Amino acid sequence: MKFDTLTKIVRLGRFQFIIGGFLYFCAGALLALLLNAEFSLTKFVLGYTALLAAHLSVSYSNDYFDVEADKFQKPTRFSGGSGVLITNPELRKFSKNFALALIGVSIILATITTLIFHLPIIFFLLILSGNILGWYYSAPPIKLSYRGLSEFATVLTGFIIPGIGYVILMGRIDLPFLIFTIPLMLYELLFIINVEIPDMEADSIGGKKTIVVAYGRRIGFIVGVIAAVMATLSYIFISQTNLYPSDINWLVIAIFSLIPLSIGIIIATKKMINRTNAIKWVNYNLISFSIFIILINSYLIYILK
Repeated sequence: MKFDTLTKIVRLGRFQFIIGGFLYFCAGALLALLLNAEFSLTKFVLGYTALLAAHLSVSYSNDYFDVEADKFQKPTRFSGGSGVLITNPELRKFSKNFALALIGVSIILATITTLIFHLPIIFFLLILSGNILGWYYSAPPIKLSYRGLSEFATVLTGFIIPGIGYVILMGRIDLPFLIFTIPLMLYELLFIINVEIPDMEADSIGGKKTIVVAYGRRIGFIVGVIAAVMATLSYIFISQTNLYPSDINWLVIAIFSLIPLSIGIIIATKKMINRTNAIKWVNYNLISFSIFIILINSYLIYILK
């Protein structure tokens, strides 16, 4: 295989999104450790590898099934696909087959890990549901993003991804974890809205039904702010419960959450219609969200020491 072709295949994977998935997985795993789960490097690696294969498959399958819609736009740092299949249609078949292969690897690894470590069936179901959501996000006949369900599907990943990290170490889903994922799911809503904002025109032409297509960019930014406000309030609420070790100061995390919230409020007050200005502010939004997730993981690691 030529180096140039290999480079394009790597670009198809859009690895910038893999970092976010890893941080969400780690957040679930760190919560499990703070709740006295025993750390196992083998479990951690196998669990994440199964997730990684599933997560990577989404980039390859989405680029394949969204190629017609993506023709109407230039890709940005966070949206519009990789753009590789637009200029290299000979890679389309590979992209689809590679996505299917990655799904197969993910499910096989999940099965092996479940059996070896006698994990509850919920671990396998989380991996399986992640693969199903990723594939049918764009794939027929379900095509979630073309039926007004892209936001719902993405919000669910705020439960699924940290859930895999939590269950692989804790061995169960429980009330502390369920409450922990509420703000994470809200941040996934913020994430997907900001991914959709630059693609509004292309998604409309391509037949996608998103909040941004239906109501416009300004409403999209406002929805993102509402999600950020609710996430911050969730952390304040969690600080009033007694479900977690006293070492975790949830108000510290609430303070961290002011970063994406304040950026979102500033952006929502601006009157931006054109795509160029919107892309700039979307980048700020998503970078602030990334900083916040890094801070959460850093804080939880600090407490564990």
